This record gives sequence, structure tokens and C-alpha cells, in this order.
Amino acid sequence: MEATSQLPRPLRPLPWLLFGSRWLQVPLYLGLIVAQGMYVVQFMRELWHLIIDVQSFTETTIMLSVLGLIDVVMISNLLIMVIIGGYETFVSRLNLEGHRDEPEWLSHVNANVLKVKLATAIIGISSIHLLKTFINASNLDVKTMHWQVVIHLTFVGSAVAIAYIDRLMSPPQIHASP
Repeated sequence: MEATSQLPRPLRPLPWLLFGSRWLQVPLYLGLIVAQGMYVVQFMRELWHLIIDVQSFTETTIMLSVLGLIDVVMISNLLIMVIIGGYETFVSRLNLEGHRDEPEWLSHVNANVLKVKLATAIIGISSIHLLKTFINASNLDVKTMHWQVVIHLTFVGSAVAIAYIDRLMSPPQIHASP
């Protein structure tokens, strides 16, 4: 006896429209890919400037330049998480299971995991900015540094709150011993 696959029944017009509206996000993700390209250009420009002018830089200037490069990479990583994770979560499956380049985190991504990963990435980016501020503290006023610390701590507090809420909404599974 052959197993026949059932075709999904067609949706009524309103559910079809509502469910189909998720495809309106595709141009947004394509725009983020363009933004990713702009970050590649920015990275190459900063790297070129570092290579060409390295002889005239102090150690602090080199460190600030390298932190700028790291900052661009971290923002680019954030964009990748949003583009791939958001598309997979909210638009359509990418069907990458078993592909040799499938990101490890993609197999267990959902809206909550994505929020926590994004919050963590934002903290990392903020940390780089704060480190650059402290390295360059002699050239900045105290009020600017104060507000950067406050904003960073706000990011940290928000990430902790998001992770805590995620933990409350999906408590860890307790496995019974045999």
C-alpha cells in the first residue's frame, strides 16, 4: 500500500493574506545585505588607512584603529544574525540542514534566542565603544564618558532582563533518572 502525501488545503483569503504578508520583510533583509556591503567598504577603508599610515601612528592610535575594525566586524556579525536568523524565524525556512556551511546557532534559533543573541552582540559592540572611550579619555569630557557608561549599563541590564524573561517563559527541561 502506497502512502499518499496529502496536499495542504488552501487557505481562506484573509489567512492567506495575513500569512503571506511575511514576505513583505524580504526587501528589508535585502536592504540589510546592502548595509552589510557598506560595512565591508568601511572596513576596507579603515584597514587601508591603518596600513598606509602605520608609521605615523602611536601605539594608542593603532589600538584605537584595530578596535574600530573589530567594531565593524561585530556590527557585521550582528547584521548576519538578523538577516539569516530573522529570515529563518519570520519569513521562510532556508533548508540548510546538513549543509557544510550551516551556522551552528541556526539549528536552534527562534525569536527568543535571536533576541538574547542580539542583546549580547549589542553589549559586545557597546563594550568596544566604551573601551575606545577609556583609551581616549584624556580627549573627552567626563559627561560624555559618564553617559556612555550609563548607556552601556542600560544595554547590559536590558540583556539580563531579556534572558531572564526567556528563562521564565521556557524553563529548562528536567530529565528523570531511570
